[in-house]
Amino acid sequence: MKILSKIYMGLIFLFLYAPIVVMIVFSFNDSKSRSVWNGFTFGWYKKLLNDGSIIDALKTTLLVAIVASLAATVIGTLGAIGISAMKNKIRSLVMLATNIPMVNPEIVTGVSLMLLFVSVFGVLAKIGIELEFGLLTLILSHISFNIPYVILSVLPKLRQMNKHSYEAAL
Repeated sequence: MKILSKIYMGLIFLFLYAPIVVMIVFSFNDSKSRSVWNGFTFGWYKKLLNDGSIIDALKTTLLVAIVASLAATVIGTLGAIGISAMKNKIRSLVMLATNIPMVNPEIVTGVSLMLLFVSVFGVLAKIGIELEFGLLTLILSHISFNIPYVILSVLPKLRQMNKHSYEAAL
């Protein structure tokens, strides 16, 4: 039975990773065709690195990732500290709200954040403050998406700590 389960797992991993390996191998193909191998080349990567829009997208991606992860780490850690100090009934309600983004599909969270920004920007426009979608809304969305993951990662460590460490640090 163990050998059958290992074969099954091997087939699953093959099914999952084979397309990725094929894509990596054919990214070095000298031909534009994905079915004919013309030889080995780094030409596609040279074109990729010489494309200004791709480099700008990479810079934006790295900026969003770094800022969102740092901000979510700080906010999520502070939130986890606050949640760990709550009474059981309130803590369970807050944890229920924290777990909602974990079970929600990412697209639902993204659309709901977009609708939130549209409504907030509409209210701000009525009082004379004009804002647009852009880098700020992208970063805020990523921060709000990442905070529950930080909270759920930090809370178990806080439970392992000695409860008197906070008072000793004061």
